Amino acid sequence: MSSSTVPSRTAPRLRVGDTLRVALGVLAPTVAQGAIARRPRAMALAERFDLDGQAVRTVQDLHRRHGDGPVQLAIPGRRLALVLGGDDVHQVLGGSPEPFALATREKQGALDQFQPHGVLVSHGREREARRALNETVLDTPHPVHRLAGDLVTTVREEARAVAERAGATGRLDWDGFSAGWRRVVRRVVLGDAAADDEGLQDDLDTLRYRANWSYFLPNSRSRRDRLRRRLAAYVERAEPGSLAGLLAEAAPAQDGGVDPVDQIPQWLFAFDPAGMAAIRALALLTVDREEGDRARAELRDVDLDTPQELRRLRAAVLESVRLWPTTPMILRETTRDTELAGTRLPAGTAVLVYAPFFHRDADDLDVAHRFTPDLWTGEGPVGDARTAWPLVPFSEGPGVCPGQNLVLLSTSTFLATLLEHHDYALEHPRALDPDAVPGVISPFAVRFRTTSR
Repeated sequence: MSSSTVPSRTAPRLRVGDTLRVALGVLAPTVAQGAIARRPRAMALAERFDLDGQAVRTVQDLHRRHGDGPVQLAIPGRRLALVLGGDDVHQVLGGSPEPFALATREKQGALDQFQPHGVLVSHGREREARRALNETVLDTPHPVHRLAGDLVTTVREEARAVAERAGATGRLDWDGFSAGWRRVVRRVVLGDAAADDEGLQDDLDTLRYRANWSYFLPNSRSRRDRLRRRLAAYVERAEPGSLAGLLAEAAPAQDGGVDPVDQIPQWLFAFDPAGMAAIRALALLTVDREEGDRARAELRDVDLDTPQELRRLRAAVLESVRLWPTTPMILRETTRDTELAGTRLPAGTAVLVYAPFFHRDADDLDVAHRFTPDLWTGEGPVGDARTAWPLVPFSEGPGVCPGQNLVLLSTSTFLATLLEHHDYALEHPRALDPDAVPGVISPFAVRFRTTSR
């Protein structure tokens, strides 16, 4: 839409008091928990005081008072519009990257710490080329990746080791779960040679924690360069059955700014919160006996060594991400004056979709706080309710996560292997109710008693 056809009425500007409520009650807790790398202490406090639940109620109150149109926050030095209407979510995400660019100022400041040439901080032709390479390697449209045979073998090996240790000790916690999961991630992305590469993991983790500060913290170029050299070595090795191997085959020439090696940190980064979603899905399946039984019943009828969609477990992971979004703040930035809900957003406006509000707004979603995997299967009384209201656990539109299917295949296979010969009883959080799921559960504190079958 040209600027001459954009409405002259701008989105209403919140009063200072409401802006402070959003800044302190929505933005600050989300940033404090870690936008790029989760902070365990901050998440423990968020769980204790239900900060995300309070944030949803704050945005819900704004929606009731202002309706569906976007509202502007009175933040000095930055024009920020908060999306309140479901249709606007679809317009913004469907209208990426033009006129709603993914490469916002805040995102560029954060991801420059460890992936300065990644697809999420790209625009125009560079983004098109980088996105195409990501989709080729990640096999984006296919529920079962073309390397699924190797992937499933890797996931099951590591998950069996986690389950066996848990069965022997009678305990499964985040440390044990994540150690196995991270070995899966390194092997799937880089190859078996990376299974024990803790040095690479330490460099990536350090850079991700620095990225939480976005452009407020200088880059650690020496560490970033060292990470890049490590990754380039795995691409040069091009181990068969790994994403690095596919990348070496698919990567075009360096012209055009594609930078194949710099696409890898995003894959490693995205798999990390996937593990958090998986352990929380396991927690929900242990307290909801009916859903847990349905998941186990599906497993009895399949050969888990054969790559396939595990619909019930995929749905459980998707529902975990709906209830606790791993990307709570979806940011876009207008590339020109444009229209949203009949109002004008000037060029350079940051547009925020606060996913927990849309996922947990009981005014528009009857099952907002209930563990409901059937939202993702089309079965049961809720049917395919997500089409009527924006549920965007992996975003949507042209900016949808290109690794969504790969993540769901990996996490569902990991969970299936854990459940294959072991039973779990949730120790923490003790009072998790699948019919009234709290706004925050820290994955770092999830803990199970484990018994072998």
